[in-house]
Amino acid sequence: MAAVVVVLALVVAWYALRGLAQFWAPAADVARRLSPWTVRLRAWVLSAPATFTYIVLFTAGTFVQKTASPKLIDLLTRMDSTNLWRLSDDPATVLVTSALWVADEGSGLAMYAAVFGTVVAWAERRYGTPRLILIAISAHVLGSLCTARIERWAIDSGRAPETLVLATDVGVSYIMVGSCAAAVLIMRGRVRWVGVAALVVTVAVPVFVSRTIWDLGHLLATLFGLGTAALALLAAPPRDPPPLTEPWAREPAVGGRVVPR
Repeated sequence: MAAVVVVLALVVAWYALRGLAQFWAPAADVARRLSPWTVRLRAWVLSAPATFTYIVLFTAGTFVQKTASPKLIDLLTRMDSTNLWRLSDDPATVLVTSALWVADEGSGLAMYAAVFGTVVAWAERRYGTPRLILIAISAHVLGSLCTARIERWAIDSGRAPETLVLATDVGVSYIMVGSCAAAVLIMRGRVRWVGVAALVVTVAVPVFVSRTIWDLGHLLATLFGLGTAALALLAAPPRDPPPLTEPWAREPAVGGRVVPR
């Protein structure tokens, strides 16, 4: 949560500086120097609306986790989990609500926000919002359902305890790894190999080291995200990302007309 507080403090400080710049020349000079960077940052956020809306949603969920009673949060996350019990009882609801919680009581929030705000936002700029949403949904939904099916098989065959039916499985990680796989698919050069290496280390290796059902779920979500992205690219190639300028920016009036920048 400290990272959230820092970001909010920076936003408040920026707008306070802009207000002060109306009356104080040194503040106006600082605001003018920072404006090119803040314009690009604002344009980056606006060009990936689904990604940054999702960051707000799971950050709000983490705030609830950090401020509410641990027993209450344990109950809520269990009810919103894509475990076998809840999937058999209310699959549509839990597939939605489970994607709004950061696992382990919100630990790793800063890491999730950073990956979504950079890699996933970049992917949304290249795929476009509709295709990125489709990729994210397929990674989360298909990854969760396939993981549940494997859980059921493991329990029925005696390879896993019956208590796995009630295991908590929530979090934004399935969406994150599926979207990151889509991003790596359209990367080029050395950056692509860095992305492939990151996915192998964080997604594939744990399947053979930790060997938990959740590690397998991450691998499945990655593969579904990758497959959906490949199909999306068959429909249309990656688009040219919008420029990092304010879409509503205008030039001064020329001859009585306002000329777009």
